[in-house]
Amino acid sequence: MFTDRPPTRLIVALLLNLLPILASAATWQHEYGHITLEQAPKRVVALNWAATEALLLLGVTPVGVADRDGYSVWVTQPALPEGVHNVGTRVAPSLEAIAELKPDLIVTSSEMAPAADLLERIAPTYVISVYREGSKPLEKSTEMLMTLGEMLEREEQAQAVIADIKQTLDTQRQRLEAAGLTDRPVALVNFLDDRHVRIYAPNGLYQTVLDGLGLDNAWPRAGNFWGFSVVGLEAIAPYEDSRVVVISPLLPGLADNLANSPFWTYLPPVQKERIYRVDTTWPFGGLFQIKRLAMQLTDSLLAGGSDNVR
Repeated sequence: MFTDRPPTRLIVALLLNLLPILASAATWQHEYGHITLEQAPKRVVALNWAATEALLLLGVTPVGVADRDGYSVWVTQPALPEGVHNVGTRVAPSLEAIAELKPDLIVTSSEMAPAADLLERIAPTYVISVYREGSKPLEKSTEMLMTLGEMLEREEQAQAVIADIKQTLDTQRQRLEAAGLTDRPVALVNFLDDRHVRIYAPNGLYQTVLDGLGLDNAWPRAGNFWGFSVVGLEAIAPYEDSRVVVISPLLPGLADNLANSPFWTYLPPVQKERIYRVDTTWPFGGLFQIKRLAMQLTDSLLAGGSDNVR
């Protein structure tokens, strides 16, 4: 008797062949669906700098990065090794350049949502946004690091990174407390020109640094979902008891312009010589920027303030 159903022995054999694959595959949810991987990826492309940072913290060098050269200017640490390919800009990466690298994982954020289907045709794509309306940067950057740790079979490295950052905050807070430097609020700013600054708000990643160091944020208002507001220098004037911490980089000639600016020279923190400076940190990055800013901010406060940006 003939039948069009496959023999039971054939079905069993097929299932047995599939068992190793099914057993090794793992699935994770993300902002636009889910991603299933049968093994730890070896070739990863990162389409934003927060993802690039997370991979480097896990000891994984991406094969391709968006805005590669800009990373070394604005983020700087953790350092990007030589040999990483540039795949275009963060807002418009090159699909051709990504495909040529033959990745087995792409990490991106919701800004690239219109291209999600195209990216998926190249390689499994993990979508997570550290900075997005309603997101909490600390929680999302921690989630990204831990999830990538699972995908890449580097969970221990992810946990070690988180423990190290917590220890750094504790150590730096103790240094400030011992010196009696936690009593005045801090305003964290980047200069946009000689009259306007980007001031970091309580809903941003940098608030985690201030909280961890036992410092109050001089700026009380929530900013945009990136965690900052753009204000004129006069907006800082009412916070007379604050210390102003200027985050590099500075525009060429800015220090000279400020020295002759009534908007700057009459600010109470300037007159009281409570101006501090720290090196470049990336305010829209991930967990490592917490550690980097905490150490630099503590060192700067301990070194003492001045009446100008130098």
